[in-house]
Amino acid sequence: MKIPDNTKIQSAELRVKDLKRSLNFYSHLMGFKIINQTENFAELSANGEEPYILKLVEDKTAVYRQKSTTGLFHIAIRLPNRKELARVFLRLFNNKVKFQGFSDHIVSEALYLADPDENGVELYADRPIDEWQYDMGQIVMDTLPLNLNVITDELDDRDVWNGIHPDTDLGHIHLNVSDLNKAQKFYSLILGMNVTNSAYNGAMFFSAGGYHHHIGTNVWSSRNGSPAPDNTMGLISYIIKVPDADYIREIQTRAIDAGLILNEFDGEKLVLKDMDNIKIYIIL
Repeated sequence: MKIPDNTKIQSAELRVKDLKRSLNFYSHLMGFKIINQTENFAELSANGEEPYILKLVEDKTAVYRQKSTTGLFHIAIRLPNRKELARVFLRLFNNKVKFQGFSDHIVSEALYLADPDENGVELYADRPIDEWQYDMGQIVMDTLPLNLNVITDELDDRDVWNGIHPDTDLGHIHLNVSDLNKAQKFYSLILGMNVTNSAYNGAMFFSAGGYHHHIGTNVWSSRNGSPAPDNTMGLISYIIKVPDADYIREIQTRAIDAGLILNEFDGEKLVLKDMDNIKIYIIL
């Protein structure tokens, strides 16, 4: 069996130091809607309905992650088109949010910034799939300068801010890992994703269904690193939706052999960890 083509990253759970501060960033400024909230956590989505895209969990004792450790490189928020990417960019820019970079990845156009807890955030829109390029069976990706005028030219004076587009989702997760060979063993051999690009120095990308990547991994600052302490701000867990129970059981068998199971498949979800101790929920 092969991993279902419609496998996707559904959500990410982040540890934050100040929930109010984080909600100002993700909800008030970026435009996600709060669908559930308690004193200690909040769940957000783009359309105001379940399932959540982001879960923010407050820990007032949380500390910043050391760069040599493994963990989150960035969450990647995918807008449905260039115009919607431009709307979010202008909203954040007008509110004096600082950006860290702007990149043309050939398959997509991306803006980079950090949330208040220094978690990396990518905002991006894909180019049409018929414009993607291939080399020796791999998807060609690069990091080229992005002409911001091409993005902002999509807007006109009639555009009114009313939140992030409801079709926005989590396109991929990019991780700092300790070892690319271990990452390949987990994401390719255990989860069954395809290696879509291994041409970047110190990075490797994986996906299902021919997408450019659902998972990015790199060792740029984390080679041979250890997992960050539990009270570190950043990624707590993330959810991959795999709509095939039999395939989830195959993943379970391989994960048991590798000693990576946290909770066996109960008909709805399987909980495991990758080689760097990041918790992953595989849900039906």
